[in-house]
Order: sequence, then C-alpha cells, then structure tokens
Amino acid sequence: MAKIILASQSPRRQELLTEMGIVFDVMPSNFDEQLNNAREPADVAEELAAGKAMAIAREFPAATVIGADTIVSIDGKQLEKPTSPENAVEMLTLLAGKTHEVTTGIAVICLDEGIHLVDSDTTKVTFNPYDEQAIRDYVATGDCMDKAGAYGIQSGAAPLIAGYSGRYDTVVGLTTTVLAEMLSMIGIHAEPVER
Repeated sequence: MAKIILASQSPRRQELLTEMGIVFDVMPSNFDEQLNNAREPADVAEELAAGKAMAIAREFPAATVIGADTIVSIDGKQLEKPTSPENAVEMLTLLAGKTHEVTTGIAVICLDEGIHLVDSDTTKVTFNPYDEQAIRDYVATGDCMDKAGAYGIQSGAAPLIAGYSGRYDTVVGLTTTVLAEMLSMIGIHAEPVER
C-alpha cells in the first residue's frame, strides 16, 4: 500500500493518528494559512486543510496525504495561533466566561488515485470567567503559543474550561471519527479515538 503522510508538525495530531492505528510519515506543509472573518469557519478550515494536504501531495502524488486545520472563532472573529505572549493574553481575555466554537477541517488527498476528500467538524467550548492573573499564569507556561485560540484543551488550559459540547478531538486538532470515515471510503481501516 502507498504510504500515508501527515502534512502537519502538530504533536497532538501525530499522537491521535498513532492512536488510530495508522502508520505514517510526517511532512509539515509550508502552505500559507490565511483566516477570513467574512467566511464561515468551516469553509476556511476545510480550504486550509486541503491546501496543506495538496502542497505535500504535489511532491508525493502516490501517497495518501492527510491535512488538518483548526480554527477557534468567537463573535464572528477567527483566532489563529498567538503571535506573542501578549497576543495570547488578548485571545484568552476575549474567551473568558464565554462559549466559542472550534472547527477542525480535514482533507485526504492522493493525486495518483484521484482522491480528494474534505470535511470538518465543530465543537462548542465554554470557558470559566477566570481573571487576568489566571490568564497570565497559563500564558507563562508557554503551552498556549502553538495552538489556535491560545489554548490546549488536553494540556494546561483544562482549569480554564467549564465544559464543551461536541467532539473532544476536534478541539485537540484532528477529528478522528470523521477521519476514520474518510479513510474507510478509500479502503484504509482506522479506529476513531474515544475520549
């Protein structure tokens, strides 16, 4: 079977894909990610996931390439990864005491086989009404800097979170149920990761 490539350097995505029973190579995509508040987060996440996968698929047309992109959105504003600790504080201040949406887009592409599958999933996350000190304490850990919306549900941000409605792994960055369904359509067996 042709090899599977994950077009992401995210350790969380790599961990989830491994838990799904997939053997894969990692080749981070240098696709230019641009958010667009004028469009639906699902459309943007799917487009970015497909762009990341396609950038690698062009180099390895025989491989099955998996791309993913996660967008945190609140009040019509899409949040990317923070550019600085102060930017992270701004994002977490915006999320405090409110419910926001986390959308993860997933793409599976194999150019030689004519495969181009794209889908997405959204989970609602509610944050506690924490104070600025709680934000600064979390930002000081550095956990927030490589994550959309400046937090990781699976790591240090857990105390900030009141709850969520939807799939946990969507917030982590790879919706394994959706991905398993996509892979099964092209004859690759994978187990969704239940949390």
